[in-house]
Amino acid sequence: MTKSEVFTRIQNAIDAAPRNGYVAEMHVQVIKYAQYLDGVSGREFCSELGLKSAWGTEFSKMKKIAPRLLQAGLNPDKI
Repeated sequence: MTKSEVFTRIQNAIDAAPRNGYVAEMHVQVIKYAQYLDGVSGREFCSELGLKSAWGTEFSKMKKIAPRLLQAGLNPDKI
């Protein structure tokens, strides 16, 4: 899967999220696609999705959490 496809999928999921679930959905999507987001900076993530740069911190947090969840048995395909 290309980075472009990943960003499109993440954008679609965030757009479909309920207004009060936007942040949680972004977190889930970063965890789900973490393996495809290696080398992506918070700045690039925000730029690609049209988010304010402050969201880069949230992106970085979720990227750091993802490997631990995967090691614990999380199956990203089921998210």
